[in-house]
Amino acid sequence: MAKKNSTDQEQPNNPLHGIKLADILEHLTQKYGWEELAMRININCFKSNPSIKSSLKFLRRTPWAREKVEQLYLKSLRKK
Repeated sequence: MAKKNSTDQEQPNNPLHGIKLADILEHLTQKYGWEELAMRININCFKSNPSIKSSLKFLRRTPWAREKVEQLYLKSLRKK
């Protein structure tokens, strides 16, 4: 029996598995807009000249901010 690679295994307890950070940002900016997003999560990449590209760069380097964005995304899905 072939051994499965860890990337091939399912992550049933991770609701964000398989969802790209870019897709999360697209969803949040469409739902809230940059201004409200900056009020909900107080980070400069949402306040000063915001863009998906600059936000992705910041969030990939800043785990605490990325976690806040992911939590807001999950919360927004529960409200549907």
